[in-house]
Amino acid sequence: MASIPTNLEFRDLGRLPYAEALELQRSIQQEVIAGREHGGHPGVILLVEHTPPVITISRRAAAGSHLLATPTALAVAGVDLHDTDRGGDITYHGPGQLVVYPILDLNTLGLRLHGYMRWLEDRVIETLGQFGIEGARDEDATGVWLGTHKICALGIRVSRWVSMHGLALNVEPDLSHFDFIVPCGLHGRGVTSMRAELGEDCPDMTTVKRVICEAFKDAANSR
Repeated sequence: MASIPTNLEFRDLGRLPYAEALELQRSIQQEVIAGREHGGHPGVILLVEHTPPVITISRRAAAGSHLLATPTALAVAGVDLHDTDRGGDITYHGPGQLVVYPILDLNTLGLRLHGYMRWLEDRVIETLGQFGIEGARDEDATGVWLGTHKICALGIRVSRWVSMHGLALNVEPDLSHFDFIVPCGLHGRGVTSMRAELGEDCPDMTTVKRVICEAFKDAANSR
């Protein structure tokens, strides 16, 4: 079974602009790559909420066409726009959404891209299950779903088999901001959140962070 080093580091960045978190990811990724020369680097998992809210657009050819909002509408809503080098299409990040960036050596995990994506989905499904939400995969789309509504998006980039970017779990974001895009370029699909599903029983962000970290730690210990 795939596992990660038990001395894996978790860093809670609180709320941080997307560009700053991206530069930090790139720096850590290079540290993990360089660490192979010295017996390996345990890797780092970053947890963050992005503020100001931001729409990120990948390099996929059609991704830009899935932006529905005008520059004026984005400015009024206080939503930034940023290019990204991850896989996938177009997505939204903002307060109330837990973004997790695992920066891990996939050779240590014993995984390649497809297996790693499924491994990340497992951590989210486990986390949601702790709160009574039954998340599932969709054979035709990455991420974690509740029926036709996505609750967690995934998008990664790998350099020399070290990952960056990761997953975005909707805890209690402003779901109206997803109306600015065709989320992940998937027409006819919706988005949902833990708040939308659980109402007043929705856990706070601190609790969700703790549970998802435990899910990653459990994976590390299941050697």
